[in-house]
Formats: sequence, structure tokens, C-alpha cells
Amino acid sequence: MINPQDIPAWPEKAFAADLHIHSMFSRATSKEMRPMMLSRVARQKGIKVMGTGDATHPDYLDMLEEELEPAEPGLYVAKADPGFTRFVLSAEVSNIFTQAGKGRRIHTVILFPGLEEAREVSERLAAIGNVKSDGRPIFGFPVRQLVKLVLDVSSQCLIIPAHIWTPWFSLFGSRSGFDSIEECFEEETEHIHALETGLSSDPQMNWRLSLLDKYTLISNSDAHSPAKIGRELNLFTCGLSYEEIVSAIKEPDRGFEGTIEFFPEEGKYHLDGHRACGVRLTPKETIARHGLCPVCSRPLTIGVLHRVEELADRPEGYVPECAKPCVHLVPLVEILMQVFGVKSITSKVKKEYARLVSEAGSELDLLLWLSEQEITNLAPPAVADAIVKVRRGEVELSPGFDGEYGKVIIKGERDGLSRPDKKDRNPLRQPGLFD
Repeated sequence: MINPQDIPAWPEKAFAADLHIHSMFSRATSKEMRPMMLSRVARQKGIKVMGTGDATHPDYLDMLEEELEPAEPGLYVAKADPGFTRFVLSAEVSNIFTQAGKGRRIHTVILFPGLEEAREVSERLAAIGNVKSDGRPIFGFPVRQLVKLVLDVSSQCLIIPAHIWTPWFSLFGSRSGFDSIEECFEEETEHIHALETGLSSDPQMNWRLSLLDKYTLISNSDAHSPAKIGRELNLFTCGLSYEEIVSAIKEPDRGFEGTIEFFPEEGKYHLDGHRACGVRLTPKETIARHGLCPVCSRPLTIGVLHRVEELADRPEGYVPECAKPCVHLVPLVEILMQVFGVKSITSKVKKEYARLVSEAGSELDLLLWLSEQEITNLAPPAVADAIVKVRRGEVELSPGFDGEYGKVIIKGERDGLSRPDKKDRNPLRQPGLFD
């Protein structure tokens, strides 16, 4: 039995990878999402491999060619910061189409073995639609055709359905998704080897579906600002190369060790609800109200937990033999915000973050790898106590719904860990956190 809050005995040589982010060329994304800054922040956080994000955007590809240089096979380093972090070429694509009489909106993550392959896929997509309008381009053809197009360029590319439970844009989403992988990808299903669980679900929720047992469950940040990278991560013990990382994703016993997770309740689509009316409901409550908002009588946004309940064929708590360990953590910045009793990233939070990361080695070292005694030696008592409580799962959860982030409240702490106020959520407002 895997206890979600037991720290797994992961090998010391395990390295962390965040394979799904966005660049400065995506909408509502920080201008600092470019290789040099990503490399610096990833090093502070302890992330060895970063996806570049947006590798179908021609202008970003030009930037990547200018600012990156080859490292291990299929991996790159930032010329301005070549020491620690490696990059793998990655992108997200949105397909909006009609299939089986229903409108579909499916997002996928693509990994490329190199810049040449990413450039060729970009050029082929440019012949069909606009790849320059957004870092995550939108196309009107079925997603199965995207799989064929990408693999025609290179069989070494990897296509992964993104945040598979998000209501609006995903494989199983309540508003535009499918009920099975085969229904979505049809004859291209054999080329799907992994699924991204997304912020509002975790592996434990996905283990309830036997149809997912043959797929590797991965987790990434989908970050739009430097501060958010690494909020979910994958751990590997394979060799450091594109081919070995992709092989480990396809066949987990070859070096995929598990994931580091958000508490899924903190995701902004965990429960059902209607944000405009301040209504948040459990699946049972939604069913009792026939899917309608009790305030305005309009349809509720059906969240991730509800969709899992609809498709699950196993009870809550079931652990399949194929399950990989995972642990739920809270980012260090958010722990500091709670301990200091602030709702935005203040200069005090920035200063203490920088000190702790410098002395611990990285954020991941502090949150995951160091012993409790080592944490106590490094951090002020209240901060050390909060980190240990998160490790033990001593938190209270206020679930997110209909686009509203949930909250994680560390038990016994003063003000509760909450997301910044709405005016602070724009990543462009706080570009200097890791300066």
C-alpha cells in the first residue's frame, strides 16, 4: 500500500524534470519565461531537466537556437547558465474540432528529440494554421491527425495528452472530452504512452480507472511564470539523455520513479461549482441538484473529482500493481507566505527564500531530501515546523472549483496558506522573485 504522504525511498541519484511549461510567447505569460531565467530558477528549485515550452512558435525557436547549446544527446543548456539545468524541446498544442457529433477541445504536450524536428513540425503546422498567434497554437483538425503529423516528422517524438481532466480543454474534460483514450485517438492510440494528470488530480485519483493502468502518469507545472515552475515534477533515475528519458516514460521500469504533486484540492477545477455565484459542490451535491447552480439555475462547471467518479471502476484508495510513488508538497514561497502571515510575495519572503535555498542547496532539497534535523538546523523554527507538517500531510484543504484555486492550510499556522489576491495572480506583477 502506498501512503501518499510517506516520503518514498527514492534513490539519491534521482533527478527532477518539469516537461510542460510556457514561454514568453504564450498569452498571459511572464516575459521572463526564456532560457536564461528558466535555467537559473530551475537550478534554485533543484530541477535538472526543463521543457522549453512553445517549441512550435517560430520566434521562440529562433530564440532557443540563439540561447541554447547542445549538451547530452537530445538535451541542451543555456549558453548564459550552462552548469546544471538541461532543456528538452517541448510544446503544447490545442485542437478544437467536432467528433462523434460533439465539440472537442484537446490539449497535448509534445517532446522533440531536437531543434531540427521541432522546426519541421512547426513548419508543417504553419502550412495548416497560424503558429505565430500564440505559444500554444490552436488548430481545427482532430487530435489524432496531430499525432500522425508529429510522428511522420520523427518517430522519436512523444505525444502526451495534457492535464487530462481539466473541464474545458482535455482528454476526459467534462465540457469537451471523451470517455476513453481509444475514442479520442482512434487508430493513433497505440502511440500514446503517458498521460499528464494535471494540477486538479493526482495519481491516487487516476488509479481508480483500470483503463489507465498501461499508461505512465506524469506531472508537470504548466507554468506561466518562473515562480510556478516545479510545482509538479517527475523523478527519473535513467541516464541523462532525451532517448533515455522518453524510454523511461514509455516503460517506467527503465527509470521513471514517480512524481511530486500539488494537493489536487488546490487545483482550480477540483470540485464542481459556479464561481460567479460563489457555489462549490461535491459530486453528490451536484447530482442532487441535477447539475444546476442553486443560485442562478445555470449549468455548473463539472470538476475533476466528478469526472473521475463517473469513469472510475475501482473504489477510492485502490492501488494498482503498476503504481509509482508520489508525494504532495507545497512550494516553499507559499509556506513562507503562510508563516509570515502575508498574502503576496513580499521582500521578506524573497529574502528568506533566497537564504534558505542557498544554504539547503535547492528548494527541492529543503522540501523533500533533507532530514528533519537538517531542516531544523537551517530554517527558523516556525518555517521548519511548517515544512515538516506539509511532509506529514498535516494540512487542511479548501478545494478549488470553476477556475478558483483551492487553499492549503498548514495545521496550527497563523494565517493559513492562501493564493495571492486576484490582483497579484498576474505573473507579470512579480517578476523579481528569484533575482
